[in-house]
Amino acid sequence: MQAQTKYSPQTVTGMHFWTPTIFSIKTTRPPGLQFTAGQFVRLGLPDDDSESGEMIWRPYSLVNSPNEDTLEFYLITIPEGKLTPRLAQLKVGDTLFVDHTAYGFLTLDRFTGGEDLWLLATGTGLAPFVSILRDPAVWHRFKRLFVVHSVRWAHDLAYYDELKHFSHPDVDPSLVDKLNYAACVTREQAPGALNGRVTSLLASGELEKAMGATLDPATSRIMVCGNPDMIKALRAWFTDKGYAVSRTAMPGPLVLEKQW
Repeated sequence: MQAQTKYSPQTVTGMHFWTPTIFSIKTTRPPGLQFTAGQFVRLGLPDDDSESGEMIWRPYSLVNSPNEDTLEFYLITIPEGKLTPRLAQLKVGDTLFVDHTAYGFLTLDRFTGGEDLWLLATGTGLAPFVSILRDPAVWHRFKRLFVVHSVRWAHDLAYYDELKHFSHPDVDPSLVDKLNYAACVTREQAPGALNGRVTSLLASGELEKAMGATLDPATSRIMVCGNPDMIKALRAWFTDKGYAVSRTAMPGPLVLEKQW
C-alpha cells in the first residue's frame, strides 16, 4: 500500500491514433497531481514477466495544461519496447498507472526576459509544447509565439489542426494571433509544409523567412525537444550564434530536452 501513495491506477478515457504507430492517450487525473506546463510524469503497467509484481515505468510528457482535469500523452510505438506496444493496445475503461510526481525543466521559469518564444520539436517532442500553449501564462508573457514541428511524413503531423487554428477554453481568443506555426516534413514534399530538417532550414534562413521573424539572443527564447541527434545539432547551432544554455543558477535563452 505504501508504494500506491507514490502512484495510482487511473482510467483510460480516450485513445486517438494519428497513424497506426503514433497515438494519444487520455486518462483520469490523480487527485493532488501538480505540475508545470512542459513537465513529464511516469506511466506504468505491471510487468507480465515479473513474478514479484514489478511495474514497467517510462517517462512521458504531459500534453494537457495544468488546469485540465484529464491527462493527455502523445506517444509513438517502439516495436521492441516493453511498454509502448502495450499502451497502444489499451482501450477506454482500461487501467493505466500514473506516478504522482512531475519532473523536468522544459518550463518557462528557466527564462528571464524575452519577447519571442520559439518552440522547436521533432516527433513526440511536441507534447510539452502543446501543454505550454494550452496554459494561459505563455500568451500573456510573450509578444509572439513560434512553433516548429518536424516529422518524416506529412501524416505524422499530430495536433496539426489545433496548432494551425489554435483555440482553447483557457486561452483568450484575442491573443491567439500571437501564434505562428510551421510544419516541417523531411522525407516528402507536402502542401503547406516546409521541406527539410530544422537545422538546415535555420542555416539557410528559410525558417525565419517563413515565420516572418528574426532570431535574436537578446529577445528570443528557445525551447528544443526531440531526438538526440536534433538536440545535439541545434545545441551546437544556437550556442554558436550566442545562445547560452539556461542553467538553474544562470538563466539563458536556450533550453533543450531529449525525447523521441
